[in-house]
Amino acid sequence: MNATEIRDAIEAEIVARGFFIVEINLSADNDIEITVESEKGTVTLDDCVMINGLFEEKFDREKEDYSLTVTSAGLDRPFKVLGQYIKAIGSKVEVALKGGRKFVAELTGADESGINVRYTALEAVEGKKKKMPVEHNERIDAAEVNSVRPYLEF
Repeated sequence: MNATEIRDAIEAEIVARGFFIVEINLSADNDIEITVESEKGTVTLDDCVMINGLFEEKFDREKEDYSLTVTSAGLDRPFKVLGQYIKAIGSKVEVALKGGRKFVAELTGADESGINVRYTALEAVEGKKKKMPVEHNERIDAAEVNSVRPYLEF
């Protein structure tokens, strides 16, 4: 059993129920961790139990010796798949670029080649003594992005 076989066996049923797979990790000891995200809303414990059951219908514990953990992507983890970016459109995200630049912005678009963000930065404006807020709408190429994660305000 490998991650591709697992994905092929359960992905269609997971997607049909309004979820998508973020990541599948499989250790040498057959410890399997499936990370999922809901297309709309959050992933509950009941959702994880349901996905666990889908997996166990496809892979018999008597034939395959494995341990299984089904988990949600979590608010503190960087996005890994396009579905997470698309779900976050319209919300604030923390963007870290290669080269070290970090900022908080509203995610306004995303596709396989990059992201669109809107943010305000204090900048020197000609004719003004104080820095003024300037709004930016920026397209960032995927190759420039180090990570994007949800921004949590307290």
